[in-house]
Amino acid sequence: MRLYLQTMPASAEPPRYVQIVLEQDLLGGWTLYRESGTQGGRATLKRDQYLERDEAIAAFEKVRDAQLKRGYRVVFAQGVDGPYGRR
Repeated sequence: MRLYLQTMPASAEPPRYVQIVLEQDLLGGWTLYRESGTQGGRATLKRDQYLERDEAIAAFEKVRDAQLKRGYRVVFAQGVDGPYGRR
């Protein structure tokens, strides 16, 4: 699953973005990647690993919901049920 969220651009500042990716690894575990930064600028990448799929999806949804509450809007979604994933 992959979500790309972005803020509305301010006057002179580039928009901020958050990309959330959930992937299954070769050993059956799950990795949640969270990349955030300024469009065209520096970015930060965080990675969390989970053994169970349900736990990983819950973490994905928690990060997604937190960003939506902060005013980010979904620009791109891939492999997600519904417009913004399960709710």
